[in-house]
Amino acid sequence: MTVPPATQPPETRHPGNLIACLRYRDAPAMIEWLCRHFGFQKKLIVPGGDGKVGHAELCYGTGMIMLGSLSLENDYSQHVTVPDAIGGKETQTIYVVVPDADLIYARARAGAAEMLIDIRDEAHGGRGFTCRDPEGHIWSFGTYDPWK
Repeated sequence: MTVPPATQPPETRHPGNLIACLRYRDAPAMIEWLCRHFGFQKKLIVPGGDGKVGHAELCYGTGMIMLGSLSLENDYSQHVTVPDAIGGKETQTIYVVVPDADLIYARARAGAAEMLIDIRDEAHGGRGFTCRDPEGHIWSFGTYDPWK
C-alpha cells in the first residue's frame, strides 16, 4: 500500500493556551518521524548543542506540541522522563483531532508505530486509533471532535 506523505496547511490563528510537552532520547530523529508519519509541521527548532534539541515547536492544524532532548541539563528536565524509563507507562497521552483517521493510521503503521488500539468506529462518535511512537509516547488520533 502506498501511503501519501504527511502534509497539512499551517494554521495562523492562535488556538488556545494548552500545549503538550514531551522529551525524547533522539529528539532530532523524532521530529522528522512526527512530521513524516503524523503530519506535524515544524514551527521552531532550537539546537541544544551536541546534536540535541534545546526546544522545538511542532504544529498540527491549530494545535501544538513542544519537545526537547531528554538529556538536556536544566531545571525542567529533572522532572520529566521517557516511557521506557518507567516501564513503558505514561501518565498522560495526547489526542489529536484529524479529518481522516484512516490516513493517519496508514502513515503511522508505515512508520512502524506500535498499535495499541486498532482503528475503529468509536461508541461516542468518530473513528480513531491509539499507538506508541518509536520512543514509546502514546498518541490517539480520531475524527471525534469534542468541540463540536
